[in-house]
Amino acid sequence: MGAIRTPRDKWIEEGLRALAAGGPEAVRVEVLAQTLGVSKGGFYGYFRNRAALLEEMLDTWERGVTEDVIERIERDGGDARERLGRLFDFVGSSETPVTNAGVELAIRDWARRDEDVAQCLRRADNRRMDYLRELYGAFCPDEGDVEARCLITFSLRIGDHLIAADNGPRSRPEVLAAVRARLLG
Repeated sequence: MGAIRTPRDKWIEEGLRALAAGGPEAVRVEVLAQTLGVSKGGFYGYFRNRAALLEEMLDTWERGVTEDVIERIERDGGDARERLGRLFDFVGSSETPVTNAGVELAIRDWARRDEDVAQCLRRADNRRMDYLRELYGAFCPDEGDVEARCLITFSLRIGDHLIAADNGPRSRPEVLAAVRARLLG
């Protein structure tokens, strides 16, 4: 009986973890193989080289934070407020290698130095903002209000975990619940 191969998605997931921990420079085939407990030979059964892995990691991330999330939210239907509520819940609780906040930050930092990554990031951000516009636009008649709500929502997704400030007498979950109520009101 032959050895069981490490699945392609495990290489990508481990690459995303390495990216979150140390940026694109930390994504090294030998290190990933050690972390996965396999030889690096299996890597080349899936990827031409490290650059091909990085490209697939970006593709996986882009699809994972856009179309996969949108499909998940749309699956259960409901009006725009209900879908936004599910989106808030999902984004706030989802910690996969793809949706991890560290990966998001690492890609944003990487995009500052690599135009291809910047284009990927721009596509993903635009897709996410377009989806938010669609949802908020369903119950907000004012275009300016829609855009403000979209930017606040998206900014919370990107930056909430970076804010170390206390929230006065309230807990962070209480403040986030108040923000959510205002955005959906």
